[in-house]
Formats: sequence, C-alpha cells, structure tokens
Amino acid sequence: MFAPLALLVAVAAAAWLLFGWLKRHHPRHAAKVMAGLGAGLLLLVGIFLVLTGKLSGLAAIGAGLWIWLQRALKAHAVWKSLRGLGRRAEPPPRPPVNTGGMSVEEAREILGLDAKADVAAIKAAHRRLMEANHPDRGGSTWIAARLNQARDRLLS
Repeated sequence: MFAPLALLVAVAAAAWLLFGWLKRHHPRHAAKVMAGLGAGLLLLVGIFLVLTGKLSGLAAIGAGLWIWLQRALKAHAVWKSLRGLGRRAEPPPRPPVNTGGMSVEEAREILGLDAKADVAAIKAAHRRLMEANHPDRGGSTWIAARLNQARDRLLS
C-alpha cells in the first residue's frame, strides 16, 4: 500500500517541478525538452513491456499514440494558420513613377484637359481630382503625387 502511494507522490512532485521549470524557459527550448522527455518515457515503457513479456501492450500504446500524434499534427497546422490572421497584410507594391519627367501630353491626359486649357482650368481640374483622390480621404498617395506632378508640369 505504501509503494503505490510513494510512487504517486513522486510523480506529482516531478510534474510540479517540471511545470515550474517550463514556465521559466523559452517555449522552443521547453518544447524540445518535453519532446525528449516524452520519447524517453516511451522508450522506458517499451523496455518494461519487453522485459515483462507484455509486448502486445506496446502495440496497443503505439496505436493509441498514433491517433494522438495525428490529432496533434492537425492542431499544429490549424494553430499555424490562425497565428497569421492577426497580422496586417503587406501593402501592394507601388507602380513605378516616371523619373524622367512627365510630358505635357501625359499631364493633360491625367488632369483631363485639352491643349487650350488656361491656368484657372488647370488649377480647377487639379483641385477637383485631389478632392476625390487625396490620401487623407482614402485616396492613393501615388495618384495624388501624379496629380501634383501633372499640375506642376502644366503650370511650369
């Protein structure tokens, strides 16, 4: 009667110490240690079953562990997919800006003007398009930059 009780107390104390150790260490290191402990415990149980002639018990334990291993792998895959949900997506790449300068024809096309547009028409078209495409109102910074570039090209 005393031996099973002593074994139970020893196992509980070991589990308590292991839990305390796991809380103090990095999760990756703790996972490696737990995997090693699990493999060692499985090896000890297997040796015990072979020495006592109860090898069929080892097959039953293996079948049970196989089911749990499959569940753990599936849960791990779900966890990895859920971890990425809270992250913000990368912004889309910006279209290349014409670094060689904008032609007058291209500037007129962007602002929707013809060749006879005067300074007031250029400013009015720019203001109208910027109200609709300003970054502070949900518009694109790239579009706003192109509108400014087109205005500057036509006014220069």
